[in-house]
Amino acid sequence: MVQLRVRSVTYEAEGIHSFELVHPSGEELPPFTAGAHLDVHVPGGLVRSYSLCNASTERHRYQIAVLHVLDGRGGSRSMHQAVRTGDTIVVSEPRNQFPLSDAAERHLLIAGGIGITPLLSMLETLKARGADFEFHYCTRSLERTAFVDRLQALRQHGSVSIHHDQGDPARGLDIGALLKTHQPGTHLYFCGPAGFMEAARRGSAHWPRDSVHFEYFVAPAAAPVAGGTAREIYKVRIASKGCELDVPAGRSILEVLRAAGIQCESSCEAGICGTCRTRYLDGEPEHNDMVLTDDERGEYVMICCARSRSEVLTLDL
Repeated sequence: MVQLRVRSVTYEAEGIHSFELVHPSGEELPPFTAGAHLDVHVPGGLVRSYSLCNASTERHRYQIAVLHVLDGRGGSRSMHQAVRTGDTIVVSEPRNQFPLSDAAERHLLIAGGIGITPLLSMLETLKARGADFEFHYCTRSLERTAFVDRLQALRQHGSVSIHHDQGDPARGLDIGALLKTHQPGTHLYFCGPAGFMEAARRGSAHWPRDSVHFEYFVAPAAAPVAGGTAREIYKVRIASKGCELDVPAGRSILEVLRAAGIQCESSCEAGICGTCRTRYLDGEPEHNDMVLTDDERGEYVMICCARSRSEVLTLDL
């Protein structure tokens, strides 16, 4: 964890503020790559994940942007109402579950609303590389469109389009038409609210799987489950202690561990941020997250949402 100072808070659009974070002593910050996020310890004891939206070449600052979600769990409200210029705030080192692909010859990026944040950092990287990119930004109106000036500057380096739907998706970008044809070598990146994400996933269903990259800010209604059914009741074994804990129906592994006094880092608690990733040593988990790759699922589980198909799941804790 790193304690940083809030150098500035900037109004970016209706309901969206950006926060510039710097080291109190002016030291360089840990490096990050485009698509990375921070776990931010916000006032009130909450931990929330926010994407870095500045250029990854910048080592003197981190920039995040936060949408004030009125009916959310309180993290964005705390950031908007309680965090001021000059405050100090604790953050994790950057982690990246949504990187740019080195295999791509061309990049197609689509953002919905606050989903622009990780993609903005990607665009800065693609600009620096001289890469071929096309970007579409979907918002309700100009008043709710963040970082317009930065996007105007990026038009000199790639194709940038902004679409306003005035609250009616039918009046905005036709995502299905945009994604109808996959050009070999093109990789897709998308991030945004639930309806937008569903449209992008449906539209890209026929694309090669390894060419589609996405990050959720809100968990989908039903997380993907494959290959069997989880037990209603099972046990988790803590390898370092040799003890076993019962996990009943309706409770997550994370909740059971906390009740037993075992502290675990978490943020979204919905399988979309990667904060609670935990190695398992034995057993057969049911993965309900939107973060882990197929290879990672042979070694890790997201304990906020995973369950077990085996009677015992052994965790490397």
